[in-house]
Amino acid sequence: MISLLIMQNKGLVHIYTGNGKGKTTSAFGLALRASGSGKKVFIAQFVKGMHYSELDSIKKHENIELKQFGRDCFIEKAPVFEDIKAAQEGFDYISEILVKDDYDMIILDEIFIALFYKLIRSEDLKRIILDKHVKIELILTGRYAPEEFYDIADLVTEMKEIKHYYNTGIEARPGIEF
Repeated sequence: MISLLIMQNKGLVHIYTGNGKGKTTSAFGLALRASGSGKKVFIAQFVKGMHYSELDSIKKHENIELKQFGRDCFIEKAPVFEDIKAAQEGFDYISEILVKDDYDMIILDEIFIALFYKLIRSEDLKRIILDKHVKIELILTGRYAPEEFYDIADLVTEMKEIKHYYNTGIEARPGIEF
């Protein structure tokens, strides 16, 4: 019975990956749920520096803090110095807060894209996951999550694209995709 109580207070590690839509949306849904129950949430967005509608929504929740560690554009072919610098600053920042108990949930949005573009090192990401404060619920999102991370996660969900309206020429829409 005591071990069950300990596990209920232990923060788990979630991965949301795959080529389908919904990874960030799932993570933000968890943030809203956590905030609604009085938990304090930190969201780090990697590779994102553009304005998205979720930024406006998050401002309405005092228990949720969000910082972007990217530029005002997507990485087209290869990262430039500014991409690497922004990701490293973000990684250094979250490395410090993950070992403290200031937050109940930390979301590393698009962390696997940062890993894919080699903006951060795989061994460094593994280290901070394993060294995180025991109470923190850690959410990792992004396409291309390496399977080696599946073993250290408690939950892995792969979003699989079956059909997407982008393929018919429908552009990203405010409040839906951004």
